[in-house]
Amino acid sequence: MEITLDLIESHGLTTEEYEQIRKRLGREPNLTELGIFSVMWSEHCSYKSSRLHLKRLPTQGPQVLQGPGENAGVIDIGDGLAAVFKMESHNHPSLIEPFEGAATGVGGIIRDIFTMGARPIALLNSLRFGPLEDTANQLIMEGVVAGIAGYGNCIGIPTVGGEIQFQEAYSHNPLVNVFCLGIAPAHEIFLARASGVGNALIYVGAKTGRDGIHGVTMASEEFSEDSESKRPNVQVGDPFLEKLLLEACLEAMKTGAVVGIQDMGGAGLTCSTCEMGSRGEVGVEIELARVPQREEKMTPYEIMLSESQERMLLVAEKGRQEEVLEIFQKWDLDAVVIGEVSEGHDLTVYDQGSKIAQMPNKALTEEAPVYDRPAQRPAYLDELPRWQDLDFPEPSDYNTLLQEIVSSPHLCSRRWVFQQYDHMVQTNTAILPGSDAAVLRLKGTSSGLAVSLDGNSRYTYLDPRMGAMLAVAESCRNVVCCGARPLGATNCLNFGSPENPEVMWQFIESVEGISQACEVFATPITGGNVSFYNETNGAAILPTPILGIVGKLEDLKQIRESFFQKVGDSVYLLGETRAELGGSAYLEHLGLPLSGPCPALDLNQEKALQDKLLDLIALECIESAHDVSEGGLLLSLAECCFPRTLGLTMEASTPLRPDHYLLSESPSRIVVSVRKEKEEEFLKRVSDLDVHKLGEVTDEIFQVSVNEQSLISVPITRIFQVWNSFLDGVFEH
Repeated sequence: MEITLDLIESHGLTTEEYEQIRKRLGREPNLTELGIFSVMWSEHCSYKSSRLHLKRLPTQGPQVLQGPGENAGVIDIGDGLAAVFKMESHNHPSLIEPFEGAATGVGGIIRDIFTMGARPIALLNSLRFGPLEDTANQLIMEGVVAGIAGYGNCIGIPTVGGEIQFQEAYSHNPLVNVFCLGIAPAHEIFLARASGVGNALIYVGAKTGRDGIHGVTMASEEFSEDSESKRPNVQVGDPFLEKLLLEACLEAMKTGAVVGIQDMGGAGLTCSTCEMGSRGEVGVEIELARVPQREEKMTPYEIMLSESQERMLLVAEKGRQEEVLEIFQKWDLDAVVIGEVSEGHDLTVYDQGSKIAQMPNKALTEEAPVYDRPAQRPAYLDELPRWQDLDFPEPSDYNTLLQEIVSSPHLCSRRWVFQQYDHMVQTNTAILPGSDAAVLRLKGTSSGLAVSLDGNSRYTYLDPRMGAMLAVAESCRNVVCCGARPLGATNCLNFGSPENPEVMWQFIESVEGISQACEVFATPITGGNVSFYNETNGAAILPTPILGIVGKLEDLKQIRESFFQKVGDSVYLLGETRAELGGSAYLEHLGLPLSGPCPALDLNQEKALQDKLLDLIALECIESAHDVSEGGLLLSLAECCFPRTLGLTMEASTPLRPDHYLLSESPSRIVVSVRKEKEEEFLKRVSDLDVHKLGEVTDEIFQVSVNEQSLISVPITRIFQVWNSFLDGVFEH
């Protein structure tokens, strides 16, 4: 086929990139080679707009066993164990086909974890949708949640936590970020690199079909009204087959015959072959006629670019491939030697003995284009109103305000979502969904791991650097509130088009904010994902960096839940409340425009607070701990009461207007409860902090007074019912 300008453009390549391809090859590429270059040089695979800036992130630390560059990051957690974790996006597929898009996102991140030799023990997700008044947004959310539940529940990996936000910017442009955590022996980590000339390349798992072809190219483009036509680009998952694949891979790894392994995820067979060859600095030769296929007359182009799910590529020691094949056959999976590790540094593709493609591995991977795209501070930042200038009177009825706040989309219960997830399978779940962080037992030890995902796109829109810092701080704070010390981080960076200088500025500033915060909290970035081109009909999402933090609890007996434990305990607020309502859920609830500035964070002050809280937990000075974030102190206190339907009597003094005080979203604040007999010791331990006694835990009635004025008095059961009812009401069928 003749390579024309239209054909080049249809592959998502520029004419300049095509000229680079010609120079790397020293000739014109054929159609298969053009397709291979197009997927490997796509934004999704090459990170050509972000790679330059991601180098600024801290990636090293004494606990880091494997940083960015592999399928997942790995940190040492003691007891001879390693935590293997990563987060990735499946945004574009989830718009076109919400159920399969979300489900295959779950399947893909699970494969990234067991590819490293780890058994997956937990899933979490971070989701963004448009307002639910729009039926289309309802259908997208319903499909995404069902897809996540369907895959995780069927494969037997618990979905134990996450977070959701709603904003007009995500209408018909959802974000689906999925996190997976696994555990492996620290000395038995497997890498995605080929080695040993003559070693066998073994294809295992599902047969190859035509689903998902050019999926990564689709994920590197904006969407428009004709996006429905891209439905064939979305893969179809099979969690039951993946369960077999998981068990077979882990069993094969134990034989010692497997020397390298990689998931056939984005870009399928193309990505797994050239990336393994590039990392190992060896050649790779494959014969496509041996590839198991479920459709007739597939072309080499289709086989190389298919993104059919539940497939892996293994490198097995020469002479030991039969050991590996027998294991996969026992699990009733396709397993075929399709090639071998070769001399040189090329990916060479044969079809029925005829050479149909040959390209340098590094030309496809490390030597893909890198762009230093123009960046410009957005003009909107100079036009944003200040929240202080907005005219909104103090509420006349705080009882009504409380009920409206707890039933708003941003702040209501997520019960409708997590009740669809099996969060107890594997029996590692130590805290049920709804607390500040998920906590998983490490069986065979007395310790555990805590995980939290966080991000606030309204803050990041107002100040990308500060917003990203706040996301790191909140995720660390949530982990600390459960009693764990943060150890490592992963991220999903979701933005609009990098070809827009204002979007590029948002991205660069966010990366700088993450870098600064992770340095202070000693949480190196071990891997992650960049998702650009999240735009529909020219409208970009809000800049949305999501941070995942993994922490270690040395003793599970020291777990702290976020809710009050018993009547009579004293309630304290650690940290200063300032008049900070920029980007707040309160202003959103009032229907006011997004306005700044966002809350300001002092990283060192936040770190000191978190360290102090860990000390208090270790000394058993507190009974519960819950961070103050969206919805401010008012929502945090209500959430502390809900699980045990306990009440609260609160009396506070403040120079702030009562609603400003109760709904401010100042960071570096934590609500704790303290037993009376521990109160004196507690106060001695926190004498160097900003500490405010709020009141005490009571039965049933939620009472709030500010500056000697009674504002709220309502049965907690009524508030609890309202809090739980919003999503149930939306999705009643």
